[in-house]
Amino acid sequence: MKPANPTKVINTARSWLGTPYHDQASLRGVGCDCLGLARGVWREVVGDEPFVIPPYSRDWGETGPHEVLAEGARGAMIETAATDVGPGALLIFRMERRAIAKHVGILTEAGTFIHAYERLGVIEEKLTLPWRRRIAFAFLFPRPTRTRQKKKT
Repeated sequence: MKPANPTKVINTARSWLGTPYHDQASLRGVGCDCLGLARGVWREVVGDEPFVIPPYSRDWGETGPHEVLAEGARGAMIETAATDVGPGALLIFRMERRAIAKHVGILTEAGTFIHAYERLGVIEEKLTLPWRRRIAFAFLFPRPTRTRQKKKT
């Protein structure tokens, strides 16, 4: 699996700026949450979503034995070291110690990222030290797979 063009990922994510926050939605300009933003970027950069996302809890303090977002991303994306991320990477943040990592954003430059935040919608902001400390996982969007087209006869 090869990574998608980071410029395309970033430009697509930026096209979502200003989209209002709406829990569990994923419609550019209409509403999305952080995962909905990532899903929308996936659809525009990679293609159809690889699996249905079940309803999920908004509780950033939720604990449990499974890192659901990271496990799902591992099945469809390219994992990279959280300390070695570059523009276009999907970041998964752990918002509270010992909680499941449940917030996502897309790195746009070395010091900025795009994410959907309640009451603010989709924004681009500085990746400050408090945000950097919360990065638990990082992934790259894959390049779309080409489907073979039938030859016309």
